[in-house]
Amino acid sequence: MGLAERLNSISPPQQRLAPTPTGKRSAIARDEYSSLKHDVHEQLLQALGQQAYAGQMEQRVLEENVFNAIQTVLAKSNKPLSTVDRARISQEIIDDILGNGPLEPLLRDPDITEIMVNRADSIFIERAGRLHATDLRFSDEDHLRRTIDRIVSRVGRRIDEASPMVDARLPDGSRVNAVLPPIALDGCSLTIRKFAKDPFTAKDLVTMGTLSRAATDVLEACVRGRLNVLISGGTGSGKTTTLNVMSGFIPDDERIVTVEDAAELQLSQPHVLRLESRPANVEGVGQVTIRDLVRNTLRMRPDRIIVGEVRDAAALDMLQAMNTGHDGSLSTVHANTPRDALSRIETMVLMAGMDLPVRVIREQVASAINLVVQQARMRDGSRHITQISEITGLEGDTILMQDLFAFDYNAEDRGQTMGKMVATGITPSFTDKLADNGVELSPEHFRLPWGK
Repeated sequence: MGLAERLNSISPPQQRLAPTPTGKRSAIARDEYSSLKHDVHEQLLQALGQQAYAGQMEQRVLEENVFNAIQTVLAKSNKPLSTVDRARISQEIIDDILGNGPLEPLLRDPDITEIMVNRADSIFIERAGRLHATDLRFSDEDHLRRTIDRIVSRVGRRIDEASPMVDARLPDGSRVNAVLPPIALDGCSLTIRKFAKDPFTAKDLVTMGTLSRAATDVLEACVRGRLNVLISGGTGSGKTTTLNVMSGFIPDDERIVTVEDAAELQLSQPHVLRLESRPANVEGVGQVTIRDLVRNTLRMRPDRIIVGEVRDAAALDMLQAMNTGHDGSLSTVHANTPRDALSRIETMVLMAGMDLPVRVIREQVASAINLVVQQARMRDGSRHITQISEITGLEGDTILMQDLFAFDYNAEDRGQTMGKMVATGITPSFTDKLADNGVELSPEHFRLPWGK
């Protein structure tokens, strides 16, 4: 019998464990919960020592000891607890020791897209693009710190006073950022951007209004036709989701190599190799950067290279890869407009320390990148692709661009964005390249009636 089933045996079938609500708690007072949970933790520490919290014990053995400690403490308790309260306390203790504490019910809720822990007693969530406060909290700062340590240790990362910031991920790919004092002045901070258990598809993006059907067809043709695409947008605008959807258009018979700071992409193709950067160890050695990984991918015989995000001198190596036969590469960058995205790429190339003239860099950019997809988060919290722009060449020192699709901001109704992606009527110059790669794209996709 598994641990969940054994805990459920504490209560009758009609009162099985339910997720802890983000609003009101059950009738039992918070301090009584805390006292009982503290007693269970003390029981475990006496029996197992710090092994119970350091991830050094086999899961089955730890589950057995947790169950026994819960049963012992609850049997000794003289507090009048209902079976529902007993089951809930048991679940919370399991979450604390084997999971992520009070964050577990939030992680289980599919409607929550982001979890923000400002400090031990302040937890906010994002649901449907809006921020909401919860009454959930960690027992104290040490409890939050243990949870952060548990998360980052699972993926081989570390966080301490010497290295007080870390990017990590949960087993499902959800993105995690943690910051410790003295950098975080009010206590430990933890931000989790959740990923859907079932990755979004192109059809989902069309249904949500992120993309139009015509624009989706064009992006699919561009990926299959091996154009190099850069996805640009602000923080939380949905770049990684769009990158994941677009990478799904890559044919199954191609070898794909992904490069990420924290592995988040969920590709379904059979031939995928995932590379993840690594920070320096305690001695300050052993760091593997995105740039190191991008250079290494060139020796791995990739058909496609996908860089999760370009944020430093790796931009130079990415451009070199795009310009040396690795067509069809995909990447993301933080920028507010397609033009700003190209400027950021230029700046990051200069970070490589090579004294290259600006014109040479722009020639590389104009030659390497074919398409820029701009994504934005609207005032109502919805995400939309606002521009799809083609790079057509270089004139003087200026990179030439033209919008193929743009978001038509019709109006706002009660704070909600009312608009849609429309074609601009411009036929791109890359249709011949698509045809050379066996991909046909009808000019009808770019005609104005598609957007009306």
